[in-house]
Amino acid sequence: MSFFLKIKHTIKQKERRISWCFVLSKTLEKDFNMKKQSKAIILGSLLTLIITLSCMVGANERGIATNSETGLSNKKIEWGIQRKNNHEQPNLGTKNVELINKYNGMALGNSEKKYIYLTFDLGYEAGYTAKILDALKENNVQGTFFITAHYVNTADELLKRMIDEGHIVGNHTVNHKSMPTLSDEELKSEVMKLHSQVFEKYNYEMKYLRPPKGEYSERTLSLCEKLGYKTVMWSFAYVDWDEKKQPSESEAMDKIISNLHNGEIMLLHATSKTNADVMDKMIKRVQEEGYEFIGLEEFLQ
Repeated sequence: MSFFLKIKHTIKQKERRISWCFVLSKTLEKDFNMKKQSKAIILGSLLTLIITLSCMVGANERGIATNSETGLSNKKIEWGIQRKNNHEQPNLGTKNVELINKYNGMALGNSEKKYIYLTFDLGYEAGYTAKILDALKENNVQGTFFITAHYVNTADELLKRMIDEGHIVGNHTVNHKSMPTLSDEELKSEVMKLHSQVFEKYNYEMKYLRPPKGEYSERTLSLCEKLGYKTVMWSFAYVDWDEKKQPSESEAMDKIISNLHNGEIMLLHATSKTNADVMDKMIKRVQEEGYEFIGLEEFLQ
C-alpha cells in the first residue's frame, strides 16, 4: 500500500483528487496473487497511469496547456511586439489581442487617433521617480505607474505624490510572479492583497493591472476581470530596465520617437536613469510630432 499512497501524496492539487486511483490500487492489490503474465499486464497498465498523472501535475506546475476549474486554458502566453516602419501600429498577434479584448483589457488604441498612453512599470524605487514626476507635472501629462508591494512598503511619499498629482496607480501584484504558475487562490492573493494595502493606506482603489513579465493565460485574464481589473499590456517597450546597461540619451530618444504610433500604450521603466533624464524633452518631442498624451481612463479602442 505504501507505493500507492506515495502516488496519492504526489498529486496534492484539489482538482487532482481522483479517488478512483485509490480504488484501483485496492483492486490491484487483491489481484497480486494472479499468475505472472497477468501481473505483468497489470503492472504495465499501472506504470502508464502513473506516468500520465505525473505529466498532468508537471504541466500544471509549469503553467502550460492545462485547464483550471473554470475550464479555461492556462497555456502561458508571453507578450511580444513585431515593430513596423513609418509609425504604423505594430503587430501584437491577432489572437493575443483578441484574447485581451475578450476580457476587457487594453493593448493597442484606436488607429485613427494620435493618442499616446504613457505607462511605467515600477517594482522598486531606484531614485529616479521624483525626476519623472517633475517632468510629467511640468508638461501636464498623466502617467500610469504599475507598482508592487515592495514599492508600497518602501516609497510611501512618492506613491502618495503620484496619487495627489492625479496619476493612475496600477497593480503589478505583490511579488511579481508569473501569473500562469499560480493557482486561482494564489493569484487572487497576489492581486487583492496589494489592492487592499493601497486602499487602506491611501484610500485609492486600483482598477488597472499589468501581468508581471508580460506573462498571462486565458484563465488569468478571466480571473483578473472577475476581480474588477482591466489588464493593460503595451504596444511599445525597449530595453531600459537594466540599471547597469542603460542606453544613452540619444539611443533612448531615437528608439522612442522612431516607434511612435497611433493608439500607443508606451511602457517605460521608472527604474531607468536614462528615462528620467530624457523625460522632459521626450514629452515635448512627442507633442511636436503631433501626438497627444492621454490617460488610460480615456482609452479609445
